Order: sequence, then structure tokens, then C-alpha cells
Amino acid sequence: MHVKNKKKLGIALVLFTLLLLIAGTFAFTAFNQRAINDRLRDNLGEVGGRVHDYYNRDTENKDVFVENYGEEPIMARIRLSEFMAIRARGEESFNSIVPTAVRESVETWTTYIPSTESLSIRTGDSAVFNQYANLTFGWAREGEYAPWYLPTFNHVENDLMTAAAGHARDYIAGSGATDGSTDGATHPGTGEDAYWQEGESYTNGQGPTSTVWPGALDGVERTTAQNLPQDRAPLTLQQWAALPNEHKIGDFWVIDHETGWAYWASQLQEGETSSYLLDAAVMTEAAHDIRGSYYYAIHVDSQLITPEQEFYDEPESGDVERLLRGIRNNAVDDDNDGVSNGDGNPEADVPSPVSNFDFEIMNLGRRFTTLDGQQFRYLEDIGNGNHLIIREQVIQNVPRWNWTTRLNEYYDIGISQDLKNLVQPVANTFRMGMIPEHLVIFENVGMHSFPTHLWGDAASDETRVVQGASGRPRAFMLSLADMTRLSHNGSISQNSQRVSSDNPGRAWWWLRTPGYTAENAFTWYVSELGALRADTYTPFGLRGGIRPALIIHQ
Repeated sequence: MHVKNKKKLGIALVLFTLLLLIAGTFAFTAFNQRAINDRLRDNLGEVGGRVHDYYNRDTENKDVFVENYGEEPIMARIRLSEFMAIRARGEESFNSIVPTAVRESVETWTTYIPSTESLSIRTGDSAVFNQYANLTFGWAREGEYAPWYLPTFNHVENDLMTAAAGHARDYIAGSGATDGSTDGATHPGTGEDAYWQEGESYTNGQGPTSTVWPGALDGVERTTAQNLPQDRAPLTLQQWAALPNEHKIGDFWVIDHETGWAYWASQLQEGETSSYLLDAAVMTEAAHDIRGSYYYAIHVDSQLITPEQEFYDEPESGDVERLLRGIRNNAVDDDNDGVSNGDGNPEADVPSPVSNFDFEIMNLGRRFTTLDGQQFRYLEDIGNGNHLIIREQVIQNVPRWNWTTRLNEYYDIGISQDLKNLVQPVANTFRMGMIPEHLVIFENVGMHSFPTHLWGDAASDETRVVQGASGRPRAFMLSLADMTRLSHNGSISQNSQRVSSDNPGRAWWWLRTPGYTAENAFTWYVSELGALRADTYTPFGLRGGIRPALIIHQ
């Protein structure tokens, strides 16, 4: 058993794991990842991530996701493989439903290959499992934002062990368990759905069982944190390819329907935890009607790398290559030269003179890096040669009363001269208006992404080029009206596109629009998860601050 202490503490998330298996006479158990070969072992190297696998055989809940507890972004992929054997009444041994599969050798198990139209329907060699087990991909609950989990105790970066909870079995801790009973749990919890909730804490080595979980000394405490909300449900690579380019990078899973690898479609930043790849594994009536016993298992294989590394079998062309290059650049293009981002511009992480960029053809949401190493995100072509950009990282711990001073300091000494030469004038002061959060209607209430309408000065407060004495070149903060417009143009239409990539973790950032009055503590901001809010964030809130924007002319 465990001890849950109700403590309201906000901490970052982190994890790295894989697993699942089901077994026995109409039973269901689980186990997790292991390194399959030396190349995988080398690639995983010193990556601060862990795969979580929460499983409960009684409820058939199965949660698989990835936590980044490290100090740099990671890229993640997961692959599932299945095994099932049946022992009819009167028979002494189990017979695999796939003749070439051997229970004790997970390398022979059948890779989960979805059809191009639906993740829930297997095809090819894996189609034989359709009649016995249904897997639920992604996580969605009416009116709920994202689930909660307990961050891993295991921060040993070269440890391939997963965070296996409940009836899930870590392959290493369970000594390669495929018997359906060997204990291989490496993480607290029963594996039941919604077991962890906000504000709960767990101390390693305490409680009735005094279990000391791997990777941390006795007495180390972890407090629950929240998974990232999925921008969209997991989808096949073919479905991904049909999306507009501006929607192809975000917080969701993409499964290659040829290899079975599921890729997290963005860089998982420090302190972030992905949404669920799996949410349940449910046996069908056909399985329950078997006259005899059956053993069913899922093996979860994962690979976590830094963006500078490559997956060991990374293709040089095709949709997977486009996806992986898009993840590294934070934007997908239609080019395969491996040098530019497809629009003729330098790669996102390559410091370059501003003169090397062609903003007229730059992809919305695309990141770019100036010669001084500072990174920006391209938001909009305003017209007449003008373009809206925003600093990728937040200038943290800036209270409301110091916004103007810090923005002026940033413009004066914080940007390179070649960029400053392009900056256009905007209004010296903004008529911001005010708009309370509780009166704003959102198209998707849980995500707080798209306000359906604004009114008054708050609606008209869109940043524009202003020539003459009433305007001057400067850095500014976006307004709620700016965010509403940009949320619909594709550059930041997904919550994941709005968040910064600060270290450690994503930082929230102020908008200039008041929530009630200019003196009130309620001011609109973009949360760490990309939601538009106007609640009681303290002006010195941890990791919060300003994110300077510029209008440039080229």
C-alpha cells in the first residue's frame, strides 16, 4: 500500500518507460521495455527520460506515456508488440496464435501494425489479434483537461528500467518475466484509471509496505504532476501526412503504419510528460468465450534521444523523415534537402544572419535562430513586407509594473543590430481595454484555446504598424486580441505551439490585456500548457514573465 499526502505543490514532470503484458486463464498482466540491441542501448545513452506504464488487470486500464525529467529536450518513439497463446481444455500446452512467435522471446512477438485508416484496426500479420483484444489510443474525458501521474523516482539516465505500476511488469526488474505472475513493479500505484490526482505526494520507502522504489534513496518525495493535454488523438502516419503543414507538429502521437513506431510529434521539453499513447487494453468477448485458457501480452519498446541524435534506423526520405525533421525544426515543410527547412531558410537551430532569412516564404510557427544564438518564432505575415515574430524563450520573473522597463531594456541591448534594423514602429501606448475570463466563451472549454468572441477595446487591441509621432520601433507584449487572431491562423492554433521552450520546463507568459482593471491582479497570460487564462497568478510566479514580440519589415 502507499501513503498519499494532500499537499498543494506544483512541480515538474519527468519519466521514461515501456511495458505491458496480459496472461493466465482469462487473466491480464503486464511487463515493460528492455533494450533490444546495442545500437538502441547506445542511442538511449544519457537521456533524462522514462517511459511510464500503469496497468491494472482487473479494470483493464493501461496507461503508456513518456516523461522528460532531464535538462534538455528529447524525442521519443514507442513500439508495441503482442503475443497470444491458447490452451484448449484437455490440452497440456499453450499454442501461439502466430506460429513463429515464442512466449519467452519478445523479439519474435508480432508488431502492432494499424491500418492506414484507423489505429484500432490491425493489419498484416497483426490482424489475427483483432478478434481477441482492443487497444484504446490517446486520452479524452468529457470536460477534463489532462490526467495526473506521479513523477518517477528513478533519475538514473543510463537505467533502461521503466516506471511500471500496478500489474505492469518491468522487463528488467521482472527478470524478463513472461509468466504472468513474476513481480516487476518499479513504481507506486495500482494501475487503475485516475489513481493519481492533483496535490498528492508519495515518499519513497514509507507506508505500510515500506517499499523503496528504484532510483531514489529512502525518504525522497514526489508530488503529482499533469500530463500534457493531447492536441489531437493519436493518428496514423498517412492521416498525419494529410494534415496541413502548420498542424503537423504538436503534442500528439503519430504511428507509422509500416513499422509500428509511434512518434511524439514535437520535442518533449524539460519537465514535460507526454499525453497517453495507450489508455486501455480490453479483451473481447471472443477471448472470454475461449474454452480453456489463454495468455495475452503486450511488449512496449521505446527509444528516447536528444534532437541532435538520430534513431538507429532513421530513414533519409519519406513521411517519417519529414516528421522527424519537422520535430527538430518545429515546422514541417515540403523539402528534403536536409540543409534548409524547405522554404530556403537555414535550419531552426543554426545561428544565421537575419539577411539569410526570407520571411515572405517562411512557414507559420517556424523557429529561427539569429547570429547571437537567440531563437524566435515566426507568427504571421502582416502584409506590405511586415512580419510578426516573438522571442522563443520567456524573460522570467517580470512583474506587471516592470513590463515597460524590461521591454525597453530588451529592445535596446537584447537583440542584434541587424535584427533591430528591421523593426517597425508600433503604438507608443495601447488602448488595452479589459475582459474578465469568466465572461469569455471558448470553443473548447477544457483547453481554453479559442475565444469565440471579444468585445470593446479588448477586441480592437491588435498590434499594428504605426508611423509618425504616435509610434516608434520597440518590443511589445501580445494582446488577447492578437492571440485570438493568431490562434486561428495556424501559427499557434494548438496549445503546444504557444508554450515557450524555457529550461527547466515551459514557462507561462503575460499578455498585456487586463482581466478586470489595470490595477487588478487578474491579467491575461498563456499558461505553461498553452491555455489562455486570467486568474490570480502572482506577479512573481515561478518561471513566469514576458515574451517580447517584434514587427519587422523585409
